[in-house]
Amino acid sequence: MLSQKYAQDMNRDKEYGTLNPKAPQELSQFAFIIGKWRCEARVKGEDGKWHPYQATWVGRYILDGYLIADEYRMTDQTGDLIVHGMNFRSYSVERKAWVMRWFNAMGSFWLELGPEKLGGVRVTHKTITFNFVDTFARDALSRVTFTNITESCFTWIGERSLDQGKTWSEFMVINAHRIN
Repeated sequence: MLSQKYAQDMNRDKEYGTLNPKAPQELSQFAFIIGKWRCEARVKGEDGKWHPYQATWVGRYILDGYLIADEYRMTDQTGDLIVHGMNFRSYSVERKAWVMRWFNAMGSFWLELGPEKLGGVRVTHKTITFNFVDTFARDALSRVTFTNITESCFTWIGERSLDQGKTWSEFMVINAHRIN
């Protein structure tokens, strides 16, 4: 008879996939996102006030464990879907660089995350940070920082710069809590 823990691990592997042992070890830097998350998001409106939203985030290993795909869904107070898309995260050993894209399902467009020309993806023992050019604010440079990363939670901070990265201001904060 299978132990309960072993059965839970097998179910988790079926639902979220597993890291391929031959995949670049750097892929494990985003392994914290694997699983299902309940999120409280807040977005700064044009009026300067923060507005609350609810979201879910689900991360999986795909393509035989060589890539992480994480789906993000955010709804407003009435339950209407306002953001829906998926991140694809892989690591190029040859270029020694992350290759990441966001697909916005509602707008049908791709967004390059952390391109090398904007500094790439920067990983420390406490944070993961990268820049991108947002399609919603074309004159702005955007920056994402994952922080407060534990087994049960993480924080995603979105900042925007209108002066080529000299000054930054928060536009969105997501607090994610693991759903078992």
